[in-house]
Amino acid sequence: MKNIKHIAFAIVAVIILHACAPAEGDFPGSEYMPDMGHSVAQEANIHNYYYYNTWDSASVIKLKDLSSPGLPVEGTMPRGYAGTFFAEMAEGGPDSDEVMAQHNGVKGVNNIAVPVNGHVPYYYKDTEPERQRATAELIDNPYPITEDGLARGEDLYNKFCGICHGEKGNGVGYLVSEENPNVAYPAQPANFLLGDLLTASNGRYYHAIMYGKNVMGGYADKMNYEERWQVIHWIRHLQAKDQGAEYTAETNTLNPTFGTPASQMESLAQRATDEAPMPAEGEQEGDAEHGTDESHGEGSHDDTGGDHSGDSSHGKK
Repeated sequence: MKNIKHIAFAIVAVIILHACAPAEGDFPGSEYMPDMGHSVAQEANIHNYYYYNTWDSASVIKLKDLSSPGLPVEGTMPRGYAGTFFAEMAEGGPDSDEVMAQHNGVKGVNNIAVPVNGHVPYYYKDTEPERQRATAELIDNPYPITEDGLARGEDLYNKFCGICHGEKGNGVGYLVSEENPNVAYPAQPANFLLGDLLTASNGRYYHAIMYGKNVMGGYADKMNYEERWQVIHWIRHLQAKDQGAEYTAETNTLNPTFGTPASQMESLAQRATDEAPMPAEGEQEGDAEHGTDESHGEGSHDDTGGDHSGDSSHGKK
């Protein structure tokens, strides 16, 4: 009886060891209950190598490829825009393609094309040189100053920024104020009303919102593209209020480079249209007929020669 137990134990041990045989040559190997040790699910939020999501380092499919976002299923409704598509179902309702085109800035001289999910690529890294580059290059706020935008900017600022920087932008939020009996914040939040922050470019603020600065974390995952710029509009409004200036949908006496009031957008667009140079009568036909080197020279040196020639003409005026 004792021998039978030993024999049975040996057989079980051989089976278990054989079930975990490593790969060798043409033999793919085997593993006992592999799903218990390796998840077959895709790890969607990790782009680098994720060991527990693959069989071994010799897998033929890279985990980065598996985790990269794919195209949405046909007919997918963007988040927040279900009403646009449901309205189309009603009798006489607007065409959803027309409405989405309006959202994406296809129509209207002042419209801005922004993906409906609020994501816009940001080509600056989280480094000090890149922060300085963003500060120098990101000057214009792409959204005009509007009453609705300022209202939404105020709401977002008070939710995400005011607790540290203060509702007035003076750096005295609840976390560091005397009103908080448990105040123990490790650093003084920035005061937007003094020093170089009062004259800093929009890019400095946008980069800080994207990545954070010092002990402040980034808010790129909490606010979309437009919301970040509306918050910057509200910060400018607070600065103007403190300086006795105006920063509203009607006028901007704080600094013209910080933002353009909505009331001026139509006149600016009309002025740009009026100042655009018109080709002389018969000029296009003559150039096409004779094919002069001068007419084709700019385009031959640059793939976007047509655009650059237009820019140069504006510059001369």
